[in-house]
Amino acid sequence: MLKRVVFLFKKVDAIDRMKKLFDELNAREIEINIEDIHTRKYPDGETLAGNTLYVTDCAACQIRLRMRNLPVLIYLHEDNREEHFWQSEYAIEQIEEVEYESLELAYLRLTGQPWTIITTNRCIIRETTTNDVNSFYEIYKEASITDYMEDLFADKDEEIAYIEDYIKNVYKFYGYGMWTIVEKESGKVIGRAGISWREGFDIPELGFVIGVPWQQQGYAYEVCQAILEYGRKELKFTRFQALVMEGNDKSERLCRKLGFTYLEDVVLEGHIHKRMVYESSSGDF
Repeated sequence: MLKRVVFLFKKVDAIDRMKKLFDELNAREIEINIEDIHTRKYPDGETLAGNTLYVTDCAACQIRLRMRNLPVLIYLHEDNREEHFWQSEYAIEQIEEVEYESLELAYLRLTGQPWTIITTNRCIIRETTTNDVNSFYEIYKEASITDYMEDLFADKDEEIAYIEDYIKNVYKFYGYGMWTIVEKESGKVIGRAGISWREGFDIPELGFVIGVPWQQQGYAYEVCQAILEYGRKELKFTRFQALVMEGNDKSERLCRKLGFTYLEDVVLEGHIHKRMVYESSSGDF
């Protein structure tokens, strides 16, 4: 959790335009430090301790902080666009419009922590981490789970490498994808669900799997309904598809309950799937 923000600015008048952000940080009891870039020291032992995010418009400061593996957010403006910022992932421009949530999300990305996407009555839907892998193998060891979907890699190290690539190339690029479902009460990983794109199709796809011990309890409907709402309101999608393998009656019933209707049969990897489509009306937004 973000607890402190350190601002290292050459453009000192920017501080005067950040009252809204400072008020929001103060309301959340997040410490604010404004430091002089000319006098700040960079001790070799400085680490991530303190849950601190650094925000700077100085390329030299950014490089020193990055060399110490500290999370740095760049402030770009008309006076520093020619400077070379080293391996920078995130930047802001309209400093007066920056909000706490943007800083928190950048901090989580820069420190390798997952974003929480949605919270439902019983579940937390968050980005997947490599720490989830053992839970996934527990879920997928039930034979019925892979009756209608692809299994995990046989080699756990390959699955971890796949998730690492997914975090880097999907979450960081799209901002969404397949996520991990955590039951609030127990803190256990109970499944996966999310929105992704399948090659050859032009609308996003809803995907989901719930572990056997948590099936028949309404978790899939609760989670998928929340994801569809998120997709409509936050991602501005108006149509979704679900591809249900022939014989997967449980998933077909769930999709119909969610509002999907049958469109056509398609063949994927030698298996017939029912392509079902959900279309939101303008009144859903």
